[in-house]
Amino acid sequence: MVVLAASIVSKSGKVLVSRQFVDMSRIRIEGLLAAFPKLVGTGKQHTYVETENVRYVYQPIEALYLLLVTNKQSNILEDLDTLRLLSKLVPEYSLSMDEEGICKTAFDLIFAFDEVISLGHKENVTVAQVKQYCEMESHEEKLHKLVLQSKINETKDVMKRKASEIDKSKIEKNRGDKGGFMSLQSMGSGKIDNGLSDMGISSGGGGGFGSSSGFGLGADVESFSSKPKGRPPSSATAPPKGLGMQLGKSQRTNQFLESLKAEGEVIVEDVQPSVGLSKSAAPPPTDPVTLSVEEKLNVSLKRDGGVSNFDLQGTMSLQILNQEDAHIQVQIETGGNPGILFKTHPNMNKELFSNENILGLKDPNRPFPTGQGSDAGVGLLKWRMQSTDESMVPLTINCWPSVSGNETYVSIEYEASSMFDLRNVVISVPLPALREAPSVRQIDGEWRYDSRNSVLEWSIVLIDNSNRSGSMEFVVPPADSSVFFPISVRFSATSTFSELKVVNILPLRGGAPPRYAQRTQLITENYQVV
Repeated sequence: MVVLAASIVSKSGKVLVSRQFVDMSRIRIEGLLAAFPKLVGTGKQHTYVETENVRYVYQPIEALYLLLVTNKQSNILEDLDTLRLLSKLVPEYSLSMDEEGICKTAFDLIFAFDEVISLGHKENVTVAQVKQYCEMESHEEKLHKLVLQSKINETKDVMKRKASEIDKSKIEKNRGDKGGFMSLQSMGSGKIDNGLSDMGISSGGGGGFGSSSGFGLGADVESFSSKPKGRPPSSATAPPKGLGMQLGKSQRTNQFLESLKAEGEVIVEDVQPSVGLSKSAAPPPTDPVTLSVEEKLNVSLKRDGGVSNFDLQGTMSLQILNQEDAHIQVQIETGGNPGILFKTHPNMNKELFSNENILGLKDPNRPFPTGQGSDAGVGLLKWRMQSTDESMVPLTINCWPSVSGNETYVSIEYEASSMFDLRNVVISVPLPALREAPSVRQIDGEWRYDSRNSVLEWSIVLIDNSNRSGSMEFVVPPADSSVFFPISVRFSATSTFSELKVVNILPLRGGAPPRYAQRTQLITENYQVV
């Protein structure tokens, strides 16, 4: 018996895996495998086909053929036995019996074929023995790895204990430098006052819990007291009678935070913002006429490539400060993108816009509304564009999670289109629940780990011609690849898809045209890789 080759081919004749066991040219084996699908008849139950020179012994596996090419002098019974053994091995190494699954495990299958067939002759082996030979497990290697891992874990525990001892010694040292836990000036005379002070109770005022003077903290307590909630600060000399309980942070907490600050830690204080502070918004307009062009992106990208949803919605608004500048028309210029559909406000002159690209009211004697508030703008024009063309996407994200041992390596790459310079880019990657921050091995930009939401944020301040592509690689414990999706993206740009520009302001009552300014931005509303 001489087996010339063992192969896996599709029913259309495409060769997925082929292993030759005798010396033969590539052209010859490709010709033999290309002729096989033409020889197999439909509706027949034979497991072999013969030609003048060779014999094909095959077995269907779902949409594929497992094929042995032998010479005609070979024992067909032994060939069938070899074919049965190979048919048991293929599902052991390939999880899915399709082209993708076979191609992913091609080398594993070739190694397994080599264990079964040697120089064209079948070896006396079983499926379990083939798997054992291919795995090449070593008891000594396992024992060495276990000992090495135990040493690493023991070293980590020693490091943690040493770090906690150093932190405690620093805290105790800071307490000693500040003169102990309680301030002597705040303590009353006598044993009763001292006892009350140790318990944090003031000896003055109605016998309740005292103000900041009872704790002896002075200005430090005021920063953590109830002042941010709108209440007046308590007096440091004479607490009002009958005040009752007051909430505030104790001196122990305050000194602990100060010691952490001295060691370089960043402490975020839980202080509510005052009512007068509002959300940061665009600066108020200073020019008599301001035209704002804004486009919002709603994009859903597939993790394997392609666009499942691309929706762009744009608006153009007009804000006029003074009444004398309200009788105007706006002449604009568009980029000529055929995929964008413009729609004017019902009060606008549609014919004037269609013919001359001029935005003006139907009634030329009627002025535009005026105002100075942030919502005083009047909508003039809106547009929309939908597409499935991936070249229209300003930023694509590729995520490649791979499990290796007891770790998952995640490589993320971005590619930005040359159409836009993107600003304040934030790529948010969901992570499995972790005890500590992920290990970031390489990154183009900066990263931040949000432990509360278990999200890794990758930030790039500006993407321009100098960094149209970038990558990040980090390591987490073993996790399924679906955990890292959907990936959310935020960014902005100062140019738009419509390329809409204001050419001129046309006054309807004569005189010089008023000074105007144009604000243009492209922002993301919902941009995800799913």
